[in-house]
Amino acid sequence: MSTTPEPSSPMPYAAADTAAERNHPPQMTTPTAPAEHLLLLAADFTRHNDALTRLRLNGSSPATALTHQTASTQHLANSALHIVDTLNAQPMYHSPAIRTVYARVRQLAHPATDAADHLLDAVDILDDTRAGIPVQDEGPLLTYQQALGEAGSRLTLVRDLTALGAQDALTTAELLVTERRRRGVSPLHQPPALSPAQDAALRAVARGEVTITDDKPYVRRDDIRVTISTIRSLESRGLVAREHCPLWLHDERVHLTADGCHGLAPTFGRPRPPALTPARPASRPAATTAHAATR
Repeated sequence: MSTTPEPSSPMPYAAADTAAERNHPPQMTTPTAPAEHLLLLAADFTRHNDALTRLRLNGSSPATALTHQTASTQHLANSALHIVDTLNAQPMYHSPAIRTVYARVRQLAHPATDAADHLLDAVDILDDTRAGIPVQDEGPLLTYQQALGEAGSRLTLVRDLTALGAQDALTTAELLVTERRRRGVSPLHQPPALSPAQDAALRAVARGEVTITDDKPYVRRDDIRVTISTIRSLESRGLVAREHCPLWLHDERVHLTADGCHGLAPTFGRPRPPALTPARPASRPAATTAHAATR
């Protein structure tokens, strides 16, 4: 049984039309608020998945560790459902793209709910085995090692269900803001001025791809390079912050701050700043080797 309720139904299409959007009617939240919440949810998925990598079932109290992890997983589902409510507070036309946003947010909530259920199932398996109760009513009593194996298989499912949460949340946030721009509703605040390197770094951080070891950034993707000077410049502006990272061989994880979410969201749907190319001196014209013949 699911551990969280079904999300609220979206506002009916008549709640706002394109003209109303363009006239900027009174709103309960700013146009980028759901996108900012999605970026915060992306960071929570990253924290959650980092913690999963260190969760071991061979400790003294594996059931307790799983129970603590369940609270974090349920928080992901509840946060996604809250974003549905935030979307409902936005007067907007439910175009195909906006309907896709709703579907994507629910797709963030439902796997997190399933993941929490798998964790609770793993706790029940361990508790029942310790109490001498068969996992299945008519089945054989598992040994404790068998119970650990069953719990471990549930933990693997949880990792698979939540692995892409940060990337999916960022993609959904960008789709939302881009579609609202297309329909004439632009963010109410201007994003901070960002260099191409800072813009790329913020997006990589939002995807949960940037860690730091020995003061040297590591990015999970090979096509993006982030320098420590870029991280420090973003830190000095309050857009990112470092946190302890539980991954092996990684000291710190870089996350967006609330100001970073507030600054990144309004950049979506705008032309990306061009990448800088090394400047090269202009080539000099080749010297002529002969003078034109005179008449």
